[in-house]
Amino acid sequence: MKFQRTFSAAPWEAEVGYCRALRAGAHIYVTGTAPVDDAGGVFAPGDGYGQAGRCLALIERALHDLGAARAHIVRTRMFVTDISRWPSTAGRIASSSATSPPRRQWSKSKH
Repeated sequence: MKFQRTFSAAPWEAEVGYCRALRAGAHIYVTGTAPVDDAGGVFAPGDGYGQAGRCLALIERALHDLGAARAHIVRTRMFVTDISRWPSTAGRIASSSATSPPRRQWSKSKH
């Protein structure tokens, strides 16, 4: 099986030992994605819509590097720290895949 990897240049990729996304044959696996800005800080603090958009941009870049696009996504999983704020995050996710919605899972995470 052929493997292809892409990296986001986040400093912790090398520290922890992972890549942004991995193509294994016909499948692409994307690692967990957080709303990190280019300097390594939090992108759009407190703005679920903006943070979801940032995560999608990072994922889309990785997919592009591996020859795929958002329309090829078959499953997403979102973790939010405040479940009452899920509508803003969901709104951004839904607007990005209106013509090809994947399977979705939402979870509240404790921090």
